[in-house]
Amino acid sequence: MSDELLRAKPEKYQVNRGIGKPVEFKGLKSQYLFIFCGGLLAVFVVFIVLFMAGVNQWLCIGFIVSASLLLVWQTFRLNAKYGTHGLMKAAARKRHPHFIISRKAIPRLFTYKKRKEERP
Repeated sequence: MSDELLRAKPEKYQVNRGIGKPVEFKGLKSQYLFIFCGGLLAVFVVFIVLFMAGVNQWLCIGFIVSASLLLVWQTFRLNAKYGTHGLMKAAARKRHPHFIISRKAIPRLFTYKKRKEERP
């Protein structure tokens, strides 16, 4: 086995060219993949809690199927709408102030105040 590895030509093995690209699985990119996995995990935990609480089995299954379909639809919709980093940009845009308030009196805005080292 080791002789085969030593005699192997470098052309046999492909070089990984995915360096620097976002993680992608079935069209979902980067943070949407984590949202999708976390959402499915949360839906599964809710199913377990409902089932252990004694809720009817078919009601649990109906709720989980509908919640999973909604999660899949919303995740793929967000992925198509915002792209790889767009969701983070949209969240940052919401936290950015629309305007800056200055509480100084208007004459103070136009007066020049000398620095301490410039004073005689």
